[in-house]
Amino acid sequence: MEFAAGESDLILTIGLGIAIFAIPAAFSAFADERPPRVASVAMVLALGLVLLALLSKPGGYRFDTIPEAIAGTIARVSNY
Repeated sequence: MEFAAGESDLILTIGLGIAIFAIPAAFSAFADERPPRVASVAMVLALGLVLLALLSKPGGYRFDTIPEAIAGTIARVSNY
């Protein structure tokens, strides 16, 4: 499955953004001795989006291209 040029970068950015918010939510739930239900769902969603982005971009991503993809996506979205 292939997307347009910047769509896989957008999916990767959204997935990483969800993961950034889900990790502290999981720690907070564990600290309050609650089950981390919402954080678990968010982590599964984030993992799915990141995997979709990795599989949909021809050639995939390397660690040194991920910051460029995120910066390009933020620049593209903020110019609208």
